Amino acid sequence: MADTPSTTPTSSEADLIAVRREKMAKIRAMGMNPFGGRFECNTNPADLKANFEEGKQVSLIGRIMSIRDMGKSQFFSLADVRGTIQGFLSRKDVSEETWALWKLLDRGDWIGISGEAFTTKRGEPSVHVRELKVLSKSLRPLPDKWHGLSDQEMCYRRRHLDLMSNEESADRLVKRSLIVAEVRRFLQDRGFLEVETPMLQSVAGGASASPFETYHNALKMPLTLRIAPELYLKRLLVGGFTKVFELNRNFRNEGISRRHNPEFTVLEVYEAGGDFESMADMVEDLICTLAEKFCGGLCIEHKDEEGNVDHVVDLTRPWKRSSYEELVKGAAGDDWFALTPEQRRARAENELQVELSDDMSDTDVTQHVYEKLVESKMMNPCFVTHVAKDLVPLAKLNPDNPEVVDVFELVMNGQEICPGYSELNDPDEQRERLEHQAGEEPQKVDYDFIETLESGMPSAGGIGIGIDRLVMMLTGAMSIRDVILFPQLKNKA
Repeated sequence: MADTPSTTPTSSEADLIAVRREKMAKIRAMGMNPFGGRFECNTNPADLKANFEEGKQVSLIGRIMSIRDMGKSQFFSLADVRGTIQGFLSRKDVSEETWALWKLLDRGDWIGISGEAFTTKRGEPSVHVRELKVLSKSLRPLPDKWHGLSDQEMCYRRRHLDLMSNEESADRLVKRSLIVAEVRRFLQDRGFLEVETPMLQSVAGGASASPFETYHNALKMPLTLRIAPELYLKRLLVGGFTKVFELNRNFRNEGISRRHNPEFTVLEVYEAGGDFESMADMVEDLICTLAEKFCGGLCIEHKDEEGNVDHVVDLTRPWKRSSYEELVKGAAGDDWFALTPEQRRARAENELQVELSDDMSDTDVTQHVYEKLVESKMMNPCFVTHVAKDLVPLAKLNPDNPEVVDVFELVMNGQEICPGYSELNDPDEQRERLEHQAGEEPQKVDYDFIETLESGMPSAGGIGIGIDRLVMMLTGAMSIRDVILFPQLKNKA
């Protein structure tokens, strides 16, 4: 059954809706449109409060969030997602028509107001309203003024109500938008060009993940939603884009959890002449810039469900850099890599209490130990370098140890935020490694990409940042659903 909004209100809600519909009819009877029209603004609640000027003539729109009725004087709060301002309406200062209209308005209605900015005796920045226009009569009552939505799942399913009633949620999601804008500005100021590459692809390349599959009727061919834009961005390196990035969605037909959503936002950046170390420097600079601008400093508190500080992410530079092997040995024993595959599996299951599945390869066993015993416990940033080559088939081999690749995985807040590579640009080696990864499924190899590499791709550094997880870290959110406006949810029965 499809997940559709409930249209059957409770009896008390039905009574409230009936009253609001009566008011709507009265507004129409006055010759006014209860669903408004054009209204010219010169500010908004947040900007007016931030740049307040006594006596300034202002026009703005917002939703009525509260009303304090004092007879011939009315105080009300007017809000949008970024802020709130107080309005003041006096019967003697407005027309009879405007006063009559005001008496037909409720919490939740959208209005436009014009008047002078002034400060009340209590020091509250306010607007002395001279003109008022209804922009939308809200037919359903708002969530409870003090408690908002108490059901967390309902916050995700009815995000519009969550944004109206939960200031913390609204602030977090506005901050996400500002963070994304700042990421773009950071890269553009450094000469990077933003591009868009295909969402529909014939081969799901650039990562190892299960794609969403579809079919194009006109072309009569199967396609997948992309799991990563990497191979197309590297085609652009071949074509002469020496500094390029894309900030857009990826799609993976895999599990949903506190840290996973099937569609998610990723930033991928490539710079000709760079390597994994130069990209690590840039990522460190970027994230510290974001933290100082949006978090007020480099130490970010993360709280538990009771609102108590659970841990602090300290971004003070320079960030730690440690090899994958060194970190695994610290958690699993100095002799870990000297053991046989059978011994490693036995130690992981029996001594380290790490659950493994039967189909895990020896490389997967080590990776699973790393994820459970190292990555999940790492709160402060660390560039984990030089992982096994089988895990990253698109990165250059380390010249001193061909069993590992020149990469980093930036880990903080107990999860990977960003991988970075010295990008593999040898077409023959790339073919060999992609075919090895595909095994008995050669159709998963993008041979067109390999042919493109034969035209010459400059050596380059590349990164991919999970924007959702980055915003989680910067805002202290506990779930990826808290930083996505409309997360994927299971249909209600």
